[in-house]
Amino acid sequence: MISKTPTNIDEYIVGFTPDIQLILNQVRSTIRHAAPDAEELIGYGMPAYKTHGRPLVYFAAFKNHIGFYATPTGHAEFAKELSTYKQGKGSVQFPIDQPLPLELIFQIVEFRVIENQKAKAKKK
Repeated sequence: MISKTPTNIDEYIVGFTPDIQLILNQVRSTIRHAAPDAEELIGYGMPAYKTHGRPLVYFAAFKNHIGFYATPTGHAEFAKELSTYKQGKGSVQFPIDQPLPLELIFQIVEFRVIENQKAKAKKK
């Protein structure tokens, strides 16, 4: 686990064992592919992404799962697809001993990018 608060996503990822690093890099790559213009940062102590100055998604590694946070709207939009996973308000847990649903993560991130674009357009 992480011994100090990371200042960027690379530092966050290297704080884990190689098997977890692989999983975290898969999530990161999927997010970057779905949102190539997203800003990468650390938010709430975990990898975070923003588009148009607004939060997009977050993710984090835990003992038995990868937490994925797409705000309540991202999870609500994909409630059926996420129904087999343990969830909280605005969060979902992907077990680390199962294949990651990378295509679903991609779709959720794309949805959130569009939401942020619409929110920015509304502000104008």
